[in-house]
Amino acid sequence: SKTGIAPEFVRFAGGNDFEIPSSAPFYILRPETVEAFYYLSVLTGDPIYREWGWEIFQSIEKYCRVQYGYGSLKHVDNVNMNPEDRMESFFMAETLKYFYLLFDPDSEIDILNKHVFNTEAHPMKIFESQ
Repeated sequence: SKTGIAPEFVRFAGGNDFEIPSSAPFYILRPETVEAFYYLSVLTGDPIYREWGWEIFQSIEKYCRVQYGYGSLKHVDNVNMNPEDRMESFFMAETLKYFYLLFDPDSEIDILNKHVFNTEAHPMKIFESQ
């Protein structure tokens, strides 16, 4: 998108391209893209996912930041539109947490052997069965 932020969903238009559907051009600060980059970074070790995450973080700072937090975008292709005066609670609870984990390669969180995340991105220790 022109803002560098993903809309609510995309449609694959054929080939390697996608389009932003008219029914969902908005971004409400959801964590799913950053969450996917975090998992892919851990599983592959490929630094590209951190780079892509940094690009998205910079776009969120540029297009969603407001005086006292962050706001949703009505259309991710409109770089001149101000963010809405609304910040979903999952932005701080999940989106920023996944950014933190993505940018902290030395985290003690081990999703392959020791931890699992619940639906709110809280790491839970996996207990050994006896």
